[in-house]
This record gives sequence, C-alpha cells and structure tokens, in this order.
Amino acid sequence: MSAPAPTPNVVHVIQLAVAPVFLLSGIGTVILVLTGRLARIIDRAREVEERLEAGTARNAKGAFWELDRLKLRGRICNASIGFLTVTGVLIGATVMVMFLGETMLPKSERIVPWTFLGAVGSFVLALLLFLAETRLATHTLRFGRDLPRPGIREQA
Repeated sequence: MSAPAPTPNVVHVIQLAVAPVFLLSGIGTVILVLTGRLARIIDRAREVEERLEAGTARNAKGAFWELDRLKLRGRICNASIGFLTVTGVLIGATVMVMFLGETMLPKSERIVPWTFLGAVGSFVLALLLFLAETRLATHTLRFGRDLPRPGIREQA
C-alpha cells in the first residue's frame, strides 16, 4: 500500500513557500554580517576603555569621542538586527498562514499580504540602518589626520 499523494493545493503552497525561504536565507546572512560588525565594535570599545583605564590613551578626549561613536554604532547594529529578526518572524508567519490557508483555515490567507508587506518594510528599515552604520563607521575614521607627517613642514 503506497502513501497517499499530496493534494494539488498543498503542492502549490509548498511551491509558493520556496521564495520566502530564500528570503530567510538572505536575512540570516545579513544578520551574520551585522553580528560580526557588532563584535568588532565591542572589541574596539573594550580596547579603548582599557587604554583609558590604564592611562595609556594618547588623547583622552578623542578616546571618549570614539567611545560615544562606538556606542551609537552598536545601537544602530542592534536595531538593525532587531528589524531583521522581526522580518524573519513575519516571513515565517507568512509561510505558515499560506500553508494553513490551503489546508485548514481558508480565510486565514487574508493575512498573507499584511505579514509579507510587514516583513518587507522591516527588511528595508534594517537595510537602511545597516547603511547608516556603515556610513557612520567611515565618518569615524580619521585616516591619520591627527598624526604628524614626516617631511612636511607646518605652514605659518
């Protein structure tokens, strides 16, 4: 005796669910990138704090300025990770509602556009925060501005 064949509706829903699953994979990748950036921000903040505590910081005012920037960047990364997590939850809810709508709760499919649009909106916000964090990171770099340049005389 063979197993019963899936109904055409279930097969169709599984086919539709494949695209959101790829989106979940992309979300996971961006979360991985952001957690890596957050880890580097935390490591850098710890290093600056240690130098301040040991009294070995060359410029205490600059070190505190950098700590403030790192704190802001960390908050932006955390917010972006939060929005990506919400995106993942909403995509998962979209897939579940699509499946339930085809198998058990036909009227539940009315929720699908809202969960999907919510996920896309959350994803866009997360990417904008990611952009803001990377822009802030590049604006934080000084590229040797405060270092003396050998062979270049100061102009009066």
